[in-house]
Amino acid sequence: MKLSEFFQQYGDEAACRLKFKLIRDQQGITCKKCGCTDHYWQQSIWQYECKQCKFRTTLRSGTLLEGSKLPYRYWLTAMAFLTNTKKSISALELQRELGHKRYEPIWAMLHKIRLAMRHRDTTCELKEYIELDEGFFETADRRDKKDDENQQGRGSNRQVKHIKMTVMDHLTSKDIHYQVEKTIDRQATVITDGYRPYVCKA
Repeated sequence: MKLSEFFQQYGDEAACRLKFKLIRDQQGITCKKCGCTDHYWQQSIWQYECKQCKFRTTLRSGTLLEGSKLPYRYWLTAMAFLTNTKKSISALELQRELGHKRYEPIWAMLHKIRLAMRHRDTTCELKEYIELDEGFFETADRRDKKDDENQQGRGSNRQVKHIKMTVMDHLTSKDIHYQVEKTIDRQATVITDGYRPYVCKA
């Protein structure tokens, strides 16, 4: 979904809260008290009630939003920016977009979302056809350098559907193979550019 479509569909708090409930319904609720997964929805108080022990679970409980007083709209907007834009968004930029007075709650919200995204990446296994490559990043201003879109080999530009990155101090064969074992399914087909450390020794 494009950001323009997101804001059109989820432009107010009610729509965002309803969307969040629909996601929770799909994922299911587990009672913290007895472990039961069958619940009633109490519309009047917007909480789930366990069918077995009657323990109530709030809509935010057990999620990233637990303990937060920020509106649902803030959370979904932050997620939309983080997943739909090529460049990340800073807490200060998001604070301005949301019109929130205080910086600290927005920073904490972004931090929690990024931690959850990182955790998801650690549990994700790449399958089917995988392109294994390395990238180098720098903080220097490159605006005065020539366009290198057509550059080949190390440092060239790529277009990908899904990417998983790991920061590595050394590109040795041992280090690379260790990451491959953790990240890529054994049945996957791996494509590389022939860089020597990628070659697997039987």
